[in-house]
Amino acid sequence: MFKRILGGYYRLLQILLTVLMAGLLIPVTLQILSRYTGLIPRYIWTEEIARFCFIWIVMIGAMIAVRDGSHFDVDVLPKLGRRADAILRLFTHIAMLAVALIFVTYGYQFAKFGSIQTSEIAGLPMLSIYIAWPLAGVTWLVFLGEKFIEDIKTLRNQEPPHHDHHTPRAK
Repeated sequence: MFKRILGGYYRLLQILLTVLMAGLLIPVTLQILSRYTGLIPRYIWTEEIARFCFIWIVMIGAMIAVRDGSHFDVDVLPKLGRRADAILRLFTHIAMLAVALIFVTYGYQFAKFGSIQTSEIAGLPMLSIYIAWPLAGVTWLVFLGEKFIEDIKTLRNQEPPHHDHHTPRAK
């Protein structure tokens, strides 16, 4: 049940990332057309909306990458065996946990600060942007919990690791 919920959340993040990438094309295209042609007037809001989309793209991409095992992880050491690899992954996941806790703690304060502000040009509430940091931290914590369970199962010889660091595991 837990893996199904995480899988659904993961797919939602992938959809949101795709929508934001497509959505980013609109303000950027308008900026290009207004600067290099006389077809449309120069819109000031396009730069701000493009920046907001980009921030969310980066944060959602980082959330997805944590579950994929392709973020904060560098394959430097040779394969040492299942158990040794699980120990190294645990060490990496503990370091990622520290970063996630920083994002949750300071991100909450950042979002609180953003809740009393609006953007200058579009008048959007800045909370809609600042909330990305604590949300990323909480998402990392959840996805890391799943990874800790997998690593502990591997250490206990209950289940072999079934993952490639650059593609999501089959659930």
